[in-house]
Amino acid sequence: MVMLKLDGSQHFRQRLVLSTISGKAMQIDNIRADDENPGLRDYEASLLRLFEKVTNGCKVEINETGTRLRYRPGFVHGGFDLEHDCGLSRGIGYFLEPLCLISIFGKYPLSIRLYGITNDSTDVSVDMWRTVTCPLMRQLVGQEGVEGNFELKIIRRGSAPNGGGEILFKVPMMKRKLPPVSLVEEGLVKRVRGIAFATKVSPQTTNRVVDGARGVLNNLLPDVYIFTDHMSGREAGESPGYGVLLVAETNSGRMLGAEVAMAGDMQRDDQLIPEDVGKRASYMLLEEVSKGGVVDTSHQALILLMCAFGPEEINEVRLGPLTPYTVKTLRHIKEFLGVQFNIRPENTSGTIFLSCIGAGVTNLSKRIQ
Repeated sequence: MVMLKLDGSQHFRQRLVLSTISGKAMQIDNIRADDENPGLRDYEASLLRLFEKVTNGCKVEINETGTRLRYRPGFVHGGFDLEHDCGLSRGIGYFLEPLCLISIFGKYPLSIRLYGITNDSTDVSVDMWRTVTCPLMRQLVGQEGVEGNFELKIIRRGSAPNGGGEILFKVPMMKRKLPPVSLVEEGLVKRVRGIAFATKVSPQTTNRVVDGARGVLNNLLPDVYIFTDHMSGREAGESPGYGVLLVAETNSGRMLGAEVAMAGDMQRDDQLIPEDVGKRASYMLLEEVSKGGVVDTSHQALILLMCAFGPEEINEVRLGPLTPYTVKTLRHIKEFLGVQFNIRPENTSGTIFLSCIGAGVTNLSKRIQ
């Protein structure tokens, strides 16, 4: 088996996903070798354990200091009634993207309960996944040749730092190849929807967040509706917190999201009052809209990976300015799959057209039955 040699700790999730999908083993050296605390972090080890739960035959070798990792991928199995504790170092959103990308090529649909932090300021929240990412994945995967559906149910919320959240995540299984991707129409924003959440704080907090957001957005368009979700008791997890997710829907069916989450500790210097949380999320959403593209910046890497996994024909998307994470994604796609993107900027709108011939990834688990 060909073993790719990689260096450093960056883009760990991407490397695991591409190694598993391409079937190429990899060795990562110098994982934080010069750091005061060298080696893999606990959330990266947790992600490896999660991959072991949903695949058959994968082998993981880590040296004593944790600075070298050898990973030999197995077949994606999927499964029902699985459980995994994501820990408190990173949010559940850190685990959802790699889990979703490999599970669509599983032998069976996936149903798993994940425990940990549902909303924090570092990772994409479960609200973003439920409202924006799952509909996007349904569109990219299509309806034909799919067993199951993308579904995310929030059972308990858990804010940082002590978590206590629980979600049920379901991913369908592809029976054949993915359909070609062609998303180039941005459209104009016709409405804004959102959800303001609060855990273990005053129920009035969500209304204050909504007032802050509407104070900005209602100057631009009238169709703004933000739901409130206040949880208390066992359903609220272990820590106080509040935040908001805003989603701009365009007349071409695209959705752009922006979110802000705060821990409910009012003693922190960087703490924002609820009204300012709503305002910041509104300005972040307007910035995403001004950048252009069919997805927001947090979904650029995901949609490019789906293009690369697609059939051996033209797959094309239109994005705003590429983030450094997205640029590294393009390099990893070339390294693992041999897929190169043609990049064509459009000066009038400031957007970028990216097209490629997909790798034609098929579900090997179904082919060898």
